[in-house]
Formats: sequence, C-alpha cells, structure tokens
Amino acid sequence: MDTPIPTFDEHMVDPLRAMADHEDAPNLGIRQLSLKDADCFLLAGTNGDIEGFADGFFHDDTRLLSCFVLRIGGRRPVLLGSAVSGDHVYFEVNLTNASVMLDASAPLAQGSIHVNRTRFVRSGRMFERIAITNYGLTPLELPLDFQIAADFRDIFEVRGMNRAARGRMLPIETGPDHVGFAYEGLDRQTRSLHLSVSQPITVAAEGREIRLVVQVPRGARRVLYLEAGADRTEPGRSRHRKNLAAAHRAMKTKRQRGATIQTSGPLFNDWLSRTRADIALLSSELDTGPYPFAGIPWFSTAFGRDGIITALATLWFDPDLARGVLRFLAGTQAHGYDEFSDAAPGKILHEIRGGEMAQLREVPFGRYYGGVDTTPLFVHLAVEYAQRTADDAFIDTLWPALRDAVSWIETTRAQDAHGLVSYARAHNTGLQNQGWKDSADAVFHADGSLAQGPISLVEVQGYAYLALTGMAEMATRRGDEDYSATLRISADRLRQTVEDRFWMPEQDFYAIALDGTSKQCAVRTTNAGHLLYSGLPSAERGQAVAAAFLKPDFLSGWGLRTVAIGEARFNPLSYHNGSVWPHDTAICSAGIDKYAQPEAAARALARLFEASFHFDKSVPELFCGFARVAGEGPVGYPVACMPQAWAAASAFLLLKTTLGLQIDAYAREIRVVAPSLPAGIDHVSVTNLDIGGAKVCIEFHRRDDQVACAINRPGCASIPTLVHHLE
Repeated sequence: MDTPIPTFDEHMVDPLRAMADHEDAPNLGIRQLSLKDADCFLLAGTNGDIEGFADGFFHDDTRLLSCFVLRIGGRRPVLLGSAVSGDHVYFEVNLTNASVMLDASAPLAQGSIHVNRTRFVRSGRMFERIAITNYGLTPLELPLDFQIAADFRDIFEVRGMNRAARGRMLPIETGPDHVGFAYEGLDRQTRSLHLSVSQPITVAAEGREIRLVVQVPRGARRVLYLEAGADRTEPGRSRHRKNLAAAHRAMKTKRQRGATIQTSGPLFNDWLSRTRADIALLSSELDTGPYPFAGIPWFSTAFGRDGIITALATLWFDPDLARGVLRFLAGTQAHGYDEFSDAAPGKILHEIRGGEMAQLREVPFGRYYGGVDTTPLFVHLAVEYAQRTADDAFIDTLWPALRDAVSWIETTRAQDAHGLVSYARAHNTGLQNQGWKDSADAVFHADGSLAQGPISLVEVQGYAYLALTGMAEMATRRGDEDYSATLRISADRLRQTVEDRFWMPEQDFYAIALDGTSKQCAVRTTNAGHLLYSGLPSAERGQAVAAAFLKPDFLSGWGLRTVAIGEARFNPLSYHNGSVWPHDTAICSAGIDKYAQPEAAARALARLFEASFHFDKSVPELFCGFARVAGEGPVGYPVACMPQAWAAASAFLLLKTTLGLQIDAYAREIRVVAPSLPAGIDHVSVTNLDIGGAKVCIEFHRRDDQVACAINRPGCASIPTLVHHLE
C-alpha cells in the first residue's frame, strides 16, 4: 500500500519545538524516570504512571504502552519519593493512599498504607512489583484500578509528526488475568502488547481499565506482580526475581568493562560511577559488539556521530566500545546512491530506525546517511583505536571500509569549488543541516539570515583533516607509502584552504561555515573549538581562538555557549544557538588545551561536576546558556535527553584531557603531559588499564601546586615519570 510521504518538518530536530503545541505540553520539564534494555525503553512520571505525551513503554521505535495510571479507591496515591537505582536497572516509587471512602462505613485515612512500586525492563518486557503494606487498624479489601492504553504510535508520531493514514487497531483480547492489545500497521506487521497480572482482574471501560481487589490484613503486606510484553505470561515472584537478577548481572558486566577510575573525592567518584552507568544503560549488545544508543527518549537508537564521539571519549579506558562502534558502522556503510536516504558510496550511517514510518519510508531514517561529519569521524575513531590498541588484525578487517570512507571524503571535496567537504540534502524529507548542530536555524550569517547550501562547516574540515592525516599514518604502517603521500598532500591543501577561507581577521576567529556562494557565515560559535581539537589551525590563530572561548560571551560559568553572546541568533533558550552542550564543551576544552590553556579542561570538568548535581548526578544532553548565578544551578532544557551517551562520556574526555594522558600502544608508551586535577581532587588512580596485554596502574597526586604522576605494573615498583615505556 502506498502511503503519502510528508515533507520532513525541520523543527522535529529540536524536541522542544516539536512538542510545544502538544495537547499534553504541561508535562514539559517535569522530571521523569527512564529505563532501557536493548531496543526497549520506558519513560514514566516520578509516581511511576505513564500518561501519554512522551511517556510510554517503547519497543523498536514504537510506543506500545501509552497509559498506565494507578488508582487506589478511585484516587491517585500520594507520592512520597522515587529514584532510579544506582546501576539504572530499576526504579522504585514510594506512595501512600489519599483519604478515600472504601464503603459508606469504612473511611480510609490518608497515610494508612504504604505502596512500593518497583519496575524494570528486560528482554522486551516491562516488569512491575507492587507491594502494599497495611498500617491501619483493620484489615482491608483494597480496590485498585489501572487506566491502560496501547496506541502503537511510531516514535516520530509521538514527537509530533502527523501521518496521512495509520493502520488499524485489532479487537482487544481479555482473560481472567490479562488484557491484550494489537495493531496491524500499514507495513503489514502486527504489533501486540499483553498486560498480565498475578491475580484475577476485571477488564472495564472497553479495555481501557483493569480492576482488582487486594486483601491486606492489618500489619501485613501483599505483593502484586504485573508484566507487559508481546506475549501473555504468568507473573510472579520467581519470574520477577529471576529476570531482575539477570538484569543486574548484565548491567554489572557492562559497567566493569575497561579500566577502573577512583579519586580522593567520594562525591566525584559517585558522579563518575553514575555517568559510567548512564553509558552502560544506553549501550546495547549488538551482533557487532556494544553500541551506545544516543539518548532517552528521542534518540534511543544507533546514531553514527553520537556513537563515535562517545567511543572517542571513553577509548582511553574502554577500547571495546570503540571496537563495537567501528564494526557496526563498517557493516552499515553505504555502497550505492539513494537520494531519499542521502546515501552515497562510502558514507557512514547517521541514524537507523525500526518503526513503521521508517519501514514505509514516510521518514528517511530507516537507514539514513545525512550526516556530513560522520564519515570523517569514523576514520578518525579507527585511527585513534589503532593507536590505543595496536590491534592491526582488526584494522585489517576495517581497511576496505576505511578506504571507501576516505574516497567519499575526497569525492565530495572534488565536487566543491574550494576542495572542502560540504553538504546539501538530496531530498526534502532529509535534514537541512547535517553537522552536529542540525536544527534548521543553526547555520546563519552575521545578520541572522540562514545560510543556503551547499554548506561547508568549519569543524567538518577539521575532522576531514584528522581522517586524512590519520589514514596516512596507518597507510605508512601498512607499507603503502604512495597512498600515504597522496593523503598527506591532500590534508595539507585542506589545511591551507581552511586558513585562507574561514579565518576572520577582524574578529581573530574562524567563521562557522561557508555558504553555497562561498561567503563566510561570519559568526563566532563553538564549531571553531572542534577545529582546535583537530590541530589544524596555526599556533597563533589557535591561541587567539582559545583565548576567546574563555571570555564571558562564550563561558557561561557552567560550560561553553554554542553561540557567543552578541551574535544575531544568540538565544540561551535555543537548542543549538546559545545553549550549553557538555560534549561540545569537552571537545572544545580538548582543543583549548592543545593551544593555550592546559588547565581549561580541569575547570570545565569541575563545572560539569557541579552542574550534574542539579540533574540527579546525570549529565543532560544540554542545558540553557544563562550566566551562572551564585547559589543557583543551571537552567535545564525542558525536553533534553537524560541520560544521553555523549553527554555522559564528556566527563571522561574532560578527565583524560585534564590528566594529560596519551597512550601509544605501537610504541608501548604512556605519556603524561602537563597533568592537572580538578579543584578539590588531590588523587586519581586508573587501574587495570590494558595496553597491548600489559595491565598498568597510573596514579596522579597533587603536591603543592604541582601534579605528580607514577606509573606501575603489578609486581613492578612504582616509577615516578611522565613518559613510561612498557618493555
């Protein structure tokens, strides 16, 4: 069946714009509880209820359960408190009853019972345990009811996209202890959800409500088990405990991968543990290895750019994540042209989706390649992985994909008048802007007018420079001097073109982009900080840009604003034009560190640490770019993803930069250059660091105004040195 293809609405890139007019918009900004397992995730209110809007239990980009609201005696219970477990496996909600009349002669005073809801997601199912304790003076026949609904809406519908047509809901199936919903999509797939309960229920309101009565003697506790998934089950204590234990084991395995990091600060350790748990939660075990999904709720899938940056940030202590990202992206690399998905030979995946709208090509994101920076970043990650691990056997398997990726870079440059990597979407359903700042208003001129394509972003040229120079080094190691020489010449030409075309001498800064007429978009943004990260700028210019980033028009006190105060479209409330993105601040700080300010990363790390405590110790996707005010926290962005993989990983990129840590597995060397420590931290230890099979421990200690480093191996004496060669 042919379905009309809507033009992609660019505001969909920004979840706040996408949802501002949603009928349930009052929920914007309310803290929510999130869980994830593989390609399932769950978003609920702090009371555990699922109430529509963005809430729900999702599987493979389809919302299954869209409403799940508990009432006791016909009234919503009173929230006492809630929290997600430290390892992100489950959340726990504590409630008590509101004052209700159970019958004409039996009023139940508020606070007579305690209700504990524990929920987790495992193997495509939602598991819930509800424990009710009666602290009243009499036994209770407690009436419980749940409002329920399953709308089977695609993730893009939930985000606000209207569809010309939908499939059909199938008849509701009911039984003595379950209710089942099903939907036949326009893609001819049937999606189902069964809610099963551990005791008899009554289904009412045409399947939109289930009712039951729980007998709770005085001073006793009764436990109810529920499960929601594609099939009927028989919920109970044994199944619940078995699956919860399995979920804990799986999460523990993910969290223990790689080296261990400990510091002298208990709260700082707590934070690092939480951010590492965020990454573990988002990492799905694919056939190709672990892959960090981008973020909950809007981006709970594999994104090329997000996965690469997360892997780069964590590579120094966990190379396995980078290996999984590289294998997956090599396996999904484009080998032909497709305008609808912006595919071209050699391009690396931007995004992959499995929902009905993607299957029907109502949106181009089934496999979408509209990211101009993902391909050079893929090559850069492979170069860094090789340097970190010396895993030439794995690089051999990637080499054809890497050659194809470089061919795409060079082909794209050959099509540009100045030999730059540029983009222009091939189809109007694709993304208009294809760098990391991909909202429609993110690339503009000094007067605020939007840039017209093809657009050449400054940071993308830096990524391409890293890809070309890195591939040249790998080609030399492989004995291919001709290919290496060709790449070096190409990289030098690119460097000179960037210096000639992007530099703004009157502002001592690099323009964000060139538009389709080769005119500079003469705006000061953090895109130039990514160029510093690449090492492309001259020392003099790099130092000037680094100094600019440390002034108040960029530096908010919590991080770097994406656009400097005073630029035409600066707005601290915007998605990309003045907000603070932690991963952006971390990459820029690494660039600043290269050119001018070796302690910039340490200060940025301290600010991020402080900011996170206003977000339950997690690092959000972004927050607003208002200036820091004493005694107040950062202003949150209402629909920011949290957890978000590259946001969490930014803590580890900042820590690596702060420690001045460099690892060369080919030379079997650890280099520590100008190390520093964040304020309040006097000691950092990195243990079980694997370098070519050798397990190493690195200790950093603050001594007066200096930071000393000692590197040792099990059974060997500690060696106080800044460069250590592993024999």
